[in-house]
Amino acid sequence: MPRATQILRKSRKVVEDLNLLKVLQSEISHELSSNSFQDDNNGSLGDFVLDWNSSQSQDVVLRRKSESGEEVAVSALLSQKTYDTDGIFPRQLLMKVCVKRPGLSSILQFDCGVSEKGVRRSDFKIRSAYFLQSTTVPGSSIYRGPLFSSLEPQLQDALKEYLVARGIREDLTNFLLLTLHKKEQGQYLDWLQKLESFVAKDERLFSAAAG
Repeated sequence: MPRATQILRKSRKVVEDLNLLKVLQSEISHELSSNSFQDDNNGSLGDFVLDWNSSQSQDVVLRRKSESGEEVAVSALLSQKTYDTDGIFPRQLLMKVCVKRPGLSSILQFDCGVSEKGVRRSDFKIRSAYFLQSTTVPGSSIYRGPLFSSLEPQLQDALKEYLVARGIREDLTNFLLLTLHKKEQGQYLDWLQKLESFVAKDERLFSAAAG
C-alpha cells in the first residue's frame, strides 16, 4: 500500500509538470509568433554611442563627447509600471542624463521619464535636476535642488531645451523605447525557455526512473 501511494503521488506530480510544460510551450510559441517589436526600426542613436547593453542587465548606457570636451552620458531602463496605451510600448522609461563640462568636477544630472506619444512618437519629462560631485556619493540628507515641478515654466522649458541641444531628442527616445522593450522581451523569452528546459529535464528523469 505505501508503494501504491508513492506511485500515485509521483503520477500526480508528472501530470502537474506536464501541465506546466504545456503552458510554458504555449507561452513560448506566443512570444515567438508575436514579435511585437522586432520589425520596428524607429529611432536612432544620433551622435551617441552604445556603451553598455549586457544581455544580463535591464539597462543600457549611451555616451557622447563633443569637440569642446563636454561629455554626456545617458542610462535608461524600463519602469515597473505597465500603462494602458493604444501605442506599441506598454511601459515608460526611467532615464538619467549626466552632463560633465571640461575643467569642472561637478556633474549635472537630470532624472527623466520617457513615454510614447502616439505611433512612432515619444517625449521626455524632467523630474529632477541636481549637481553631483564626481568623486563623492551624496547622502540622503544632501540638498539636491528644488522640486522640479515647482520651477517657473520658462525655466523648466529652458532646461529641457538644454538637453535637446545635447542630443536628447525624439529620435533618441524612440531608439531607447524600442531597444529596451526588445531587450526585455528577449530576456523574458530566454527565461521561459530555461524554465521549459528545467521542467522537461525533471520530467525525463522521472520517466527514466519509472521505466
